[in-house]
Amino acid sequence: MTIHLPQGPYEPRATPLDLAPAGSPLASRTVFSAAHVVADPYADVSPDSPAAVDWDATLAFRRHLWSQGLGVAEAMDTAQRGMGLDWAGAEELIRRSAAEARSVGGRIACGVGTDQLPPGPATLAEVRSAYEEQLAVVEESGAQAILMASRALAAAAKGPQDYLDTYAHLLRQATEPVVLHWLGPMFDPALEGYWGSTDLDLATDTFLQVIAEHPDKVDGIKMSLLDADREIDVRRRLPGGVRCYTGDDFNYPELIAGDDRGFSHALLGIFDPLGPLAAHAVRVLDTGDTKGFRELLDPTVELSRHLFQAPTRFYKTGVVFLAWLAGHQDHFTMVGGLQSARSLPHLAKAYKLADGLGLFPDPELAESRMRALLTVNGGTR
Repeated sequence: MTIHLPQGPYEPRATPLDLAPAGSPLASRTVFSAAHVVADPYADVSPDSPAAVDWDATLAFRRHLWSQGLGVAEAMDTAQRGMGLDWAGAEELIRRSAAEARSVGGRIACGVGTDQLPPGPATLAEVRSAYEEQLAVVEESGAQAILMASRALAAAAKGPQDYLDTYAHLLRQATEPVVLHWLGPMFDPALEGYWGSTDLDLATDTFLQVIAEHPDKVDGIKMSLLDADREIDVRRRLPGGVRCYTGDDFNYPELIAGDDRGFSHALLGIFDPLGPLAAHAVRVLDTGDTKGFRELLDPTVELSRHLFQAPTRFYKTGVVFLAWLAGHQDHFTMVGGLQSARSLPHLAKAYKLADGLGLFPDPELAESRMRALLTVNGGTR
């Protein structure tokens, strides 16, 4: 039956994409999906209130990702860190998800930041202390640590040496190798000039210097700059044994597939809605079938680029929207009221693209929910 979207009439598909059941563990690539949180829609909160999380639905979604063979990257920007989820909520999320990972044998890595600091300027010593506090929480939970970029460090640092000193201090503190996360300003404008320079070549040199001085403490890096050429250049310059986890939601198929000089592993927000398809594609790649891998993942790039279009930091709205349409949660409510961050035409196009890919396990449910959203938010035409 035709559904009338803002873009015009659309005929939803009748069946989902036919994928083989999740089977053997992923072998050729290490793949994490950054995961969203599910809000409690009945909590009496305002946009300024601490996040009210539906823990049962949030953990159920992580079990969904683990069941596909994916790792979970927890308490990252996809979980609305700094955009609705404060440190108290993130700490509880880390502890709960790490315990759940242990119970099902799932792989988990968790974000370490400085977002417990109060608003306003912080000293470098305060930044280090905040990082240390969060690093201890993640390590005590049994999860791998991801050292995220810090807004407070970006504001406090006077130049590259402050980054070198801060990260050297933290890496000496870490008991196990960590993932270093370079999040670009398109995801968080407060991170402009990270690593001590707005010149990306100079910033890259500082980033690589941190790794070169502590290769035994760095499991890998996550690049989230939406710049495939820069990621390829960086991964070719990494010390042996240090992995590159692509965070490029615009160019991930080619970066994961790689070339004759290497490839990227993955830590991606787009794998939240693409979980089963992404895992299936990597299993195809495990057989050496790069062409088959690209044939599966290349068509998803249009959807990803749509969700992550500028202002990129609001991509979480589309991710949660698709989770609702796919039946992973019963509502389209987000912590901080962020469900209002994208327009009705944007969401309708996301539905059309995702439906065209066959991402919805129950296309009729997705269509019904899309119709309800159109009626409530756009009236009838």
